[in-house]
Amino acid sequence: MYKLCIFDLDGTLADTVESIARVGNMVLEHFGLPPQPVKDYNYFAGDGVDTALKRALAAAGDTAGVHYEEGKTLFRKWFAMDPLYHVKPMPGIFPVLEAVKHMGLEIAVFSNKPHLEAVHVVETIFGKGFFSMIQGQTEQIPKKPSPDGALYLAEKLGVKPAECLYLGDTNTDMDTGRAAGMDTVGVTWGFRPAEELREHHAKFLIEHPEQILEILEDGQYA
Repeated sequence: MYKLCIFDLDGTLADTVESIARVGNMVLEHFGLPPQPVKDYNYFAGDGVDTALKRALAAAGDTAGVHYEEGKTLFRKWFAMDPLYHVKPMPGIFPVLEAVKHMGLEIAVFSNKPHLEAVHVVETIFGKGFFSMIQGQTEQIPKKPSPDGALYLAEKLGVKPAECLYLGDTNTDMDTGRAAGMDTVGVTWGFRPAEELREHHAKFLIEHPEQILEILEDGQYA
């Protein structure tokens, strides 16, 4: 049986693309570069805010990353001021999370969002203590696709990797879960298309949060 579900945050638990795009475009405009469409941030995001900014700068014309170092500082500063801008839980996710907990499983969050902002967003949307643990990006925990954060959560919660489901919406998430030795669930309601998740060997591919319960009820293992 599975004992722990580890969820990505951006695009999996919460719709956060507008919050990322807003700050990214603030940085671009600061340097006199054209803002990018919000939908394009679905592809810029997923590998941490620094990488999202680097991709946004390149798309706006700064392919050499001339403004990257200064922009990185500005992005983190401005994002920390309002990480909840237009952020909302993904439709249908909250009752599913409650059902997962009712089944006796632990639930945790592993995000490439900076740790303090990740905790703030999750606890504001879902309530303090709703998740067993929340882990964002820190100097000690390498960003995904390193499996270190996922393995850290499993260890702290006393669960073997093979007893974990790792759920996310990007290729980075699928690579993270597989590197950790966990079964991966690719969710198609997030930032990236189903084909990307298939190409990165998602064990399960789901279109609606309720399908998480079907996987858990079947209790399938790799």
